[in-house]
Amino acid sequence: MTARYGITIPFDGVTLNEHKAWFHRLADLGYTDVWSAEVDGADGFTPLTLAAAWESRLYLGVAVTPVFTRGPGLLAMSIAALSEVSGGRFIMGLGASSAPVVERWNGIAYERPYARTRDVLDFVKRALAGEKIDQVFETFAVHGFKLSRPVVERPPILLGALRPGMLRLAGREADGAILNWLGAGDVAKCRAEVGEGKIIAARLFVVPTADADAARFIGRRMISSYLTVNAYAEFHRWLGRDEALAPMWDAWAQGDRKLANELIPDSVVDELIIHGPYEQCREHVARYIEAGVQIPTIAIVPFGIDLKEAVEGLAPR
Repeated sequence: MTARYGITIPFDGVTLNEHKAWFHRLADLGYTDVWSAEVDGADGFTPLTLAAAWESRLYLGVAVTPVFTRGPGLLAMSIAALSEVSGGRFIMGLGASSAPVVERWNGIAYERPYARTRDVLDFVKRALAGEKIDQVFETFAVHGFKLSRPVVERPPILLGALRPGMLRLAGREADGAILNWLGAGDVAKCRAEVGEGKIIAARLFVVPTADADAARFIGRRMISSYLTVNAYAEFHRWLGRDEALAPMWDAWAQGDRKLANELIPDSVVDELIIHGPYEQCREHVARYIEAGVQIPTIAIVPFGIDLKEAVEGLAPR
């Protein structure tokens, strides 16, 4: 197995308070990491704080916290606190997120995402190093901020990155990149932009069922929901899926979501969604690892499965 093998938390249908036993079980099964997200469920930090307190064998990561939805100072404080409570087991993930999350759900203008990400990354690195910051950045200004609780060791900071500009920023200024919604065959192209010697993590969506038709039905709904967002659409154009996904994008733009789903080729679903019996799913994850993903983090897609069985069946061997 790879040295790192993660899973996405919190689990659907399990309260945060009920996760203690799950964290112990994950570590027993050989999972090394638990990674949260920050979209419309739990925030990115609370589930990881619980994991840090309850299970010392697990590494922790967030993929990703949007750079728009917290003020820079609060973001630095949150990172510092989780770094302290985890004793060095934490990896921070920052990202631009998307217009729906930032504007529609949080009422914040989604402007100049690359510049905002660059500026927040610069600020956070300096704040965690103990610097007192008084500066007008391109996308915000901070006057006289300094963390009052010293950070013993700055956690690695990865950027959620899709296209070349952000991938290069991740390689140049951060400790690596977090990839999302890509096939194993796409990893090398992304790695080439990030560069060698950097951490590559990836969230991998898994539908563990031998019913290929059911898995593809679920996968198509997920793909049309995500890959019609401009940032993801441009990512897949860059990856070379313009011809394969153009019919879906056209139907979606015309308001026909049912047709959009139907026009997604099986081959695209099979590349982007891991599905099949457990052994087949583990083999698919292994292809990402062989392609250069150092921290694969599976995300079990809930569709009436037995969570305990899925967690055990997908565990590293």
